[in-house]
Amino acid sequence: MFKNELSGPHAGVVALALMAASAIAPFAAAGHTNNIMITGYWPPTNWMVSRFSTNPELNPDGWIGGNWEGRGYNVFSYFPTFNPDDAPNWGKGTGDFEVDYQDTSADWQRIVNEVKPAAIITFSRGNPGSNWEVESRLKMRAVNSWFPDYLEPKRPSADMPIFADLAPNQIVPSTLPMQGIVDAVKASGAISNAYIDTGNGFGGAFLSEFIGLHGEWYNMQHSGVNDPYRNFAAGHIHVGIDTPLAAANMATETTLRVLTDYLDTVVPAPGTAGMVFLGLASIARRRRP
Repeated sequence: MFKNELSGPHAGVVALALMAASAIAPFAAAGHTNNIMITGYWPPTNWMVSRFSTNPELNPDGWIGGNWEGRGYNVFSYFPTFNPDDAPNWGKGTGDFEVDYQDTSADWQRIVNEVKPAAIITFSRGNPGSNWEVESRLKMRAVNSWFPDYLEPKRPSADMPIFADLAPNQIVPSTLPMQGIVDAVKASGAISNAYIDTGNGFGGAFLSEFIGLHGEWYNMQHSGVNDPYRNFAAGHIHVGIDTPLAAANMATETTLRVLTDYLDTVVPAPGTAGMVFLGLASIARRRRP
């Protein structure tokens, strides 16, 4: 089992930056990191985010997320791996964010405490076909209303932190730039069937919705202007089962470009709020509109 770590060619720099940020945090009245956290579950969503992993065992070609495309944001990915012989019924997997309620809840707390993301996108496999389904909202469920996973206990438990804040049937909206993502993915030619889902099925009452709610819950917790690690956007995207990997890769990068452009319009300019740089010791100044 390979838990994704801040490792690889930038490991020393990343570790030092995290330590420095931890020292700064108690004195910051308000601020944010420049980190974007993305997650995957079943293929192709784990494969399409793998180049943003800092774990060389998961990403032997090396992390590309540092100051990605010179945009001033570091992108970190986390995902499980699966036995190819299990396709297409992939099961639980191993590593970060296994398709398991207990593992996902525990990994979430650990990883967000390390990354302190300014934005989050959770991805998971969706409907048949090649499509890019941006979830407009997700729904919290009672403990026994979630579909069972693969390992006992097969449902979440009421002592998980998210259940202390979100009530059953509470609906939580996405804060991603949804229409911009849909328009850009279509225009890129990667996936023509990109759309915003506003249906009453919400996120599906399984691990896709569960991890998606964690992202939107994190945004609720950390969206305040005085938060020392403010979060500006979070949401979930379902990716079609039959989406070719090349198309999924292109759509992922297109989505990240839209997100970083959006962040440039809402993140306070340097000098108006404290910025805690996690991920790289030196980074180019973010582009401004």
